[in-house]
Amino acid sequence: MSDRLAVLPQYLLPKGALTNFAGRVAGAKAGAMTTRLIRWFVGRYDVNMAEAANPDIASYSSFNEFFTRALRPDARPLANADFICPVDGRISQFGAIEDDQIFQAKGHKFSTTALVGGDQALAAQFQHGSFANLYLSPRDYHRIHMPCDGKLTRMIYVPGELFSVNPTTARGIPGLFARNERVVCVFDTASGPFVMTLVGATIVGSMATVWHGVVNPPRHDSVKEWTYADQDIVLKKGDELGRFLLGSTVVMLFPKDKLHFNDSWQPAGPVRLGETMANLK
Repeated sequence: MSDRLAVLPQYLLPKGALTNFAGRVAGAKAGAMTTRLIRWFVGRYDVNMAEAANPDIASYSSFNEFFTRALRPDARPLANADFICPVDGRISQFGAIEDDQIFQAKGHKFSTTALVGGDQALAAQFQHGSFANLYLSPRDYHRIHMPCDGKLTRMIYVPGELFSVNPTTARGIPGLFARNERVVCVFDTASGPFVMTLVGATIVGSMATVWHGVVNPPRHDSVKEWTYADQDIVLKKGDELGRFLLGSTVVMLFPKDKLHFNDSWQPAGPVRLGETMANLK
C-alpha cells in the first residue's frame, strides 16, 4: 500500500475530538486505573523507566505526569559541541534549506514562511539556511531542551490540522509540518537567530514552554503572538525549553552558512538528547 493511501483515513477521522478526548484521559487522576494505563504503555512501547528521575510507575498521579517525567541528572550528559541534540527521537530529515524550501520527504517540501505562520520577515532570516526535523515516538522522553544558549524574543501559536507526524504520514501528506498546529519559539543566539518549532499531532493533548506554561489548549482559530523584548528570558544549552503532552516533532531553523551537522547523522537514524548535533563552520 502506498503512503498516500495509508494516510487517507486521517483526512476522515475526527482528529480534534480524538485529541480532546486523549487530553482528558491523559490528565485524569484515576488511581489504580491510571497506574494500569501507565504500566500497559511502558510494556507496549518498551519505555526505559530506569532512566527516569522517578522510576516508580505507581507514584504518578496522571498519565501526563508520567509522560512528561524528568530524567535522572546523569542520564543525558551534554557533548562538547556548539549545538547539542535537543530531544530523544529519530531524524526525520535535516540539511540545507533550498531558498525557502524545507525537505519533508520524497516529493514533499514546505516553506519557512508557512512554517512560522506567514511571517515573511522572520522566514527571510533563514533563506538558504539549515534545518533539522526530529520525530519523538511514544516511547521517547518528551521534554525539549535548548541546543545552544539563546535569548527568547517571540513565541507564535499557529493553528492548524492535527495529522499524525509519524514517518508514514510525513511521506504521505504534503506540507505536513506547516499544516499541523504548532508553536514557534524564536531566539537570539551568539550565531544569529534560531527557531524551535513544536509541531502538534493527533492526540497531542497540549504543548507547553517553561516561560509560558501550557500554550494549548485553548486552541485558537488565528495566529497568536507573544513578544519578550522587554524581558530577559535566557536559556542555556541543555536547559529545558518545553514539553509535549503526548509525542510529536520539532523543526529547527538556522541561518545560512553557520553550522555543519554531525557526520554520523542519517535520516531515520536515532538521536539522543545531549549528543552532538552540529558545530559552527
